[in-house]
Amino acid sequence: MAPQVVSGTAPVKAGGLSLESRAYVTFLAGNGDYVKGVVGLAKGLRKVNAAYPLVVAVLPDVPEEHRQILRSQGCIVRQIEPVYPPDNQTQFAMAYYVINYSKLRIWEFVEYSKMIYLDGDIQVYDNIDHLFDLPDGHFYAVMDCFCEKTWSHTPQYKIGYCQQCPDKVQWPTAELGPPPALYFNAGMFVFEPSIHTYHDLLNTLKVTPPTPFAEQDFLNMYFRDIYKPIPLVYNLVLAMLWRHPENVELDKVKVVHYCAAGSKPWRYTGKEENMQREEIKVLVKKWWDIYNDESLDYKKPVGGVGEVAEGEAKPVNMQPFIAALSEAGAVQFVTAPSAA
Repeated sequence: MAPQVVSGTAPVKAGGLSLESRAYVTFLAGNGDYVKGVVGLAKGLRKVNAAYPLVVAVLPDVPEEHRQILRSQGCIVRQIEPVYPPDNQTQFAMAYYVINYSKLRIWEFVEYSKMIYLDGDIQVYDNIDHLFDLPDGHFYAVMDCFCEKTWSHTPQYKIGYCQQCPDKVQWPTAELGPPPALYFNAGMFVFEPSIHTYHDLLNTLKVTPPTPFAEQDFLNMYFRDIYKPIPLVYNLVLAMLWRHPENVELDKVKVVHYCAAGSKPWRYTGKEENMQREEIKVLVKKWWDIYNDESLDYKKPVGGVGEVAEGEAKPVNMQPFIAALSEAGAVQFVTAPSAA
């Protein structure tokens, strides 16, 4: 059972700047339409008054046009090099999963003491800044569901076992040994950047055979001893709506993960299985309402409301620094598929 997490908005310093080294972070690859998801995420965080910036880790093949769009929405754009698993014949559950190993680079962002990672197909509908205040030394994420066909290669799927309803089908210890460790969905997690962890992740990857769920399997393996589940309201995988509706209180959900086939709002047609469900239509509309809301577009801070009170330190203009970060570390162009 995931622990309860007490809500509370993190304090913001005068002028709208937080002096704590925290940030949200997402990942973008390729020149496709996934940039729309990241723009939607940036605007969603703004709508819920998130106190911390959104860093976008981009691969070299993200075009400058898309980077400018992200900067115009107040994002900090950081270019990273691709990370590839060792050569082998592993078949990933989805072909594009291989590029997601590049997400490991975010552990190198040590100018931040704590970060919350969010996939680009996620939207935040309520403030989650309080997750930054969870105790250090753990990896926090929401438990995944094993009931979708993408899990058909696993013993969990084959016997109908799911950690979302462990009492429904008992794990056959006599035949299969101890039950599997708790397994999280890597579309959202709370972590602490660390150079030591970063290098250890890459070194461990070199000797770890890739598995069908790519970096998600790898992160579950690597952080299994410090993983702490958090409630599913922080990462509602849409399949939960039809796989485990008894576990979902939609009006309390803070973070929605549009990862079910056909559910990405900017590609939504309603033709795929389960996509005509009323809850899906409502959630897709909610995403578009935020994306199309021009009042949520980024506005550079100006004098007036929110100016520094007399006697307080004047906030530094971070835009030149952000621009420099965005251009630093250019690497050789590497073609990569759009994240999906």
